[in-house]
Amino acid sequence: MNIPFLGSRRRKAGVPGPEGIAELLAECELLRSQACRAGVRLDDSPASLEALDQLVPGWRDDEETSTWLGNDAGLYLGTVIVRTVRGAAWEIRADGQPVVRLASGREFDVVHSGHEWAADGVPELSQLYAEVAEA
Repeated sequence: MNIPFLGSRRRKAGVPGPEGIAELLAECELLRSQACRAGVRLDDSPASLEALDQLVPGWRDDEETSTWLGNDAGLYLGTVIVRTVRGAAWEIRADGQPVVRLASGREFDVVHSGHEWAADGVPELSQLYAEVAEA
Protein backbone atom coordinates (compact mmCIF):
# COMPACT_ATOMS: atom_id res chain seq x y z
CA MET A 1 0.00 0.00 0.00
CA ASN A 2 1.59 3.22 -1.11
CA ILE A 3 0.68 6.24 1.00
CA PRO A 4 2.76 9.00 -0.57
CA PHE A 5 1.02 11.80 1.31
CA LEU A 6 2.56 10.44 4.52
CA GLY A 7 6.13 10.67 3.19
CA SER A 8 8.20 13.79 3.80
CA ARG A 9 5.14 15.93 4.42
CA ARG A 10 4.16 14.10 7.60
CA ARG A 11 6.35 16.44 9.66
CA LYS A 12 4.40 19.52 8.59
CA ALA A 13 1.67 21.02 10.73
CA GLY A 14 -1.73 19.42 10.30
CA VAL A 15 -0.38 16.06 9.14
CA PRO A 16 -0.87 13.23 11.63
CA GLY A 17 2.01 12.24 13.90
CA PRO A 18 2.93 8.64 14.70
CA GLU A 19 -0.21 7.97 16.75
CA GLY A 20 -2.45 9.45 14.07
CA ILE A 21 -0.73 7.43 11.38
CA ALA A 22 -1.14 4.27 13.46
CA GLU A 23 -4.87 4.98 13.76
CA LEU A 24 -5.19 5.55 10.00
CA LEU A 25 -3.37 2.32 9.25
CA ALA A 26 -5.51 0.41 11.77
CA GLU A 27 -8.82 1.26 10.07
CA CYS A 28 -8.74 -1.69 7.62
CA GLU A 29 -12.37 -1.02 6.70
CA LEU A 30 -12.83 -3.74 4.07
CA LEU A 31 -11.23 -6.44 6.21
CA ARG A 32 -13.23 -5.42 9.29
CA SER A 33 -16.43 -5.47 7.22
CA GLN A 34 -15.69 -8.91 5.74
CA ALA A 35 -14.79 -10.28 9.17
CA CYS A 36 -17.92 -8.85 10.77
CA ARG A 37 -20.12 -10.45 8.11
CA ALA A 38 -18.43 -13.77 8.89
CA GLY A 39 -18.97 -13.30 12.62
CA VAL A 40 -15.30 -12.61 13.40
CA ARG A 41 -14.56 -9.82 15.86
CA LEU A 42 -11.31 -7.99 15.13
CA ASP A 43 -10.07 -6.75 18.49
CA ASP A 44 -6.43 -6.19 17.51
CA SER A 45 -5.34 -9.36 19.31
CA PRO A 46 -3.24 -12.30 18.11
CA ALA A 47 -6.33 -14.52 18.56
CA SER A 48 -8.19 -12.43 15.98
CA LEU A 49 -5.46 -13.27 13.45
CA GLU A 50 -6.17 -16.96 14.03
CA ALA A 51 -9.88 -16.29 13.42
CA LEU A 52 -9.07 -14.50 10.15
CA ASP A 53 -7.02 -17.47 9.02
CA GLN A 54 -10.19 -19.58 9.30
CA LEU A 55 -12.32 -17.39 7.01
CA VAL A 56 -13.57 -18.95 3.79
CA PRO A 57 -11.66 -17.04 1.07
CA GLY A 58 -14.58 -16.05 -1.17
CA TRP A 59 -12.77 -12.85 -2.13
CA ARG A 60 -10.23 -14.72 -4.26
CA ASP A 61 -12.72 -14.75 -7.14
CA ASP A 62 -12.61 -10.94 -7.31
CA GLU A 63 -9.15 -9.53 -8.07
CA GLU A 64 -9.99 -5.99 -6.97
CA THR A 65 -11.45 -7.13 -3.66
CA SER A 66 -8.51 -9.48 -3.13
CA THR A 67 -6.05 -6.63 -3.67
CA TRP A 68 -7.82 -4.31 -1.23
CA LEU A 69 -8.28 -7.10 1.28
CA GLY A 70 -4.59 -7.94 1.01
CA ASN A 71 -3.72 -4.34 1.88
CA ASP A 72 -6.10 -4.39 4.82
CA ALA A 73 -4.90 -7.80 6.04
CA GLY A 74 -1.32 -6.57 6.02
CA LEU A 75 -2.20 -3.37 7.81
CA TYR A 76 -4.24 -5.30 10.36
CA LEU A 77 -1.35 -7.71 10.95
CA GLY A 78 0.91 -4.69 11.44
CA THR A 79 -1.57 -3.13 13.84
CA VAL A 80 -1.66 -6.28 15.97
CA ILE A 81 2.14 -6.46 15.97
CA VAL A 82 2.58 -2.78 16.89
CA ARG A 83 0.00 -3.02 19.68
CA THR A 84 1.24 -6.27 21.20
CA VAL A 85 4.97 -6.72 20.49
CA ARG A 86 7.27 -4.64 22.66
CA GLY A 87 9.30 -2.13 20.67
CA ALA A 88 7.45 -2.62 17.38
CA ALA A 89 6.43 0.56 15.57
CA TRP A 90 5.09 1.70 12.23
CA GLU A 91 7.54 3.28 9.86
CA ILE A 92 6.74 4.86 6.50
CA ARG A 93 9.44 4.29 3.89
CA ALA A 94 10.51 7.09 1.58
CA ASP A 95 8.36 5.46 -1.13
CA GLY A 96 5.27 5.73 1.12
CA GLN A 97 5.10 2.01 1.96
CA PRO A 98 4.15 1.34 5.61
CA VAL A 99 6.28 -1.30 7.32
CA VAL A 100 6.68 -2.48 10.90
CA ARG A 101 10.10 -1.98 12.46
CA LEU A 102 10.92 -4.27 15.36
CA ALA A 103 13.05 -3.28 18.35
CA SER A 104 15.85 -5.41 16.84
CA GLY A 105 15.82 -3.12 13.80
CA ARG A 106 14.33 -5.78 11.54
CA GLU A 107 11.82 -4.39 9.07
CA PHE A 108 8.69 -6.38 8.29
CA ASP A 109 6.72 -5.66 5.10
CA VAL A 110 3.26 -6.49 6.43
CA VAL A 111 1.41 -5.29 3.32
CA HIS A 112 3.32 -7.74 1.14
CA SER A 113 2.49 -10.50 3.63
CA GLY A 114 -1.16 -9.45 3.59
CA HIS A 115 -1.28 -9.75 -0.20
CA GLU A 116 0.21 -13.25 -0.03
CA TRP A 117 -2.37 -14.24 2.57
CA ALA A 118 -5.28 -12.83 0.56
CA ALA A 119 -4.11 -14.54 -2.64
CA ASP A 120 -3.04 -17.93 -1.28
CA GLY A 121 -3.86 -18.16 2.43
CA VAL A 122 -0.21 -18.83 3.20
CA PRO A 123 1.58 -17.94 5.20
CA GLU A 124 -1.20 -17.62 7.74
CA LEU A 125 -1.45 -14.28 9.52
CA SER A 126 -1.20 -15.98 12.92
CA GLN A 127 1.96 -17.79 11.80
CA LEU A 128 3.52 -14.52 10.64
CA TYR A 129 2.63 -12.91 13.94
CA ALA A 130 4.23 -15.78 15.89
CA GLU A 131 7.44 -15.46 13.86
CA VAL A 132 7.62 -11.72 14.46
CA ALA A 133 6.72 -11.97 18.14
CA GLU A 134 9.58 -14.44 18.69
CA ALA A 135 12.14 -12.23 16.92
